[in-house]
Amino acid sequence: MNRSRPSLPSLPAQVDRRHVAVERLTVPPAEALMRGQRSVWFVVIALTGFAVLFALVKKRRTTAADIAITMRVQRQRHPLLRRVMGTVSWPGFPPQSRLIPPALAGLFWLFGLRVEAAFQLAGWGTTGLSFVFKKFMRRPRPEHPEIRVAIANLGGSSFPSGHVLGYVGVYGALAYLANALIRPAGLRRAIVATLTGLIALVGPSRIYLGHHWFTDVLASYLLGTSYLLGLTAVYRRVKAWRSGLT
Repeated sequence: MNRSRPSLPSLPAQVDRRHVAVERLTVPPAEALMRGQRSVWFVVIALTGFAVLFALVKKRRTTAADIAITMRVQRQRHPLLRRVMGTVSWPGFPPQSRLIPPALAGLFWLFGLRVEAAFQLAGWGTTGLSFVFKKFMRRPRPEHPEIRVAIANLGGSSFPSGHVLGYVGVYGALAYLANALIRPAGLRRAIVATLTGLIALVGPSRIYLGHHWFTDVLASYLLGTSYLLGLTAVYRRVKAWRSGLT
């Protein structure tokens, strides 16, 4: 006796269910545009701060302060702290640093969020800023008899911190999208808090591991935040245009 096999759902049906799931988890475009508004003056202040740090480092006027801060940070030698600092920095080393950003963009694309996929991928552009400023500055990495340097595959010069710039761009963009789009408040807050914590800890981890100076890290936070805020402004304009809100 022949039994008819249940037919597999067609591709359009699978796509429709996927879009329904996305709509249930995300907020309407108009509400998404209202979240995460930033002011232009903050970008101006951050870029000014970066420019000041750049000039001071170029003239080697921060060396004493950088050494003192690094030694103070490294006084804490609890095994758990060392493990946490190493874990926080891990995503920023290759090959994972070259795989995670496009994978995140690919997930947005898979779920039909094309603009968000492009925005997420554009957040990775902070690594380009790191490359340019490293080539121009050519600052040596920490090297001092009283500073511990954890063994790692390090490349390029010290200023600015590529880890911090990459985290602010990639995980900052992801946190922005999570805050703007995810509907369930508990899930949204958990994701944003996790990503924010990762970004906040990567700077201290670079100093603790002896891979960067304090001014490298601070400059990267300022430059990366400026880039991210500019990117979010572009994202909001594109979303408003596509949603017919302009």
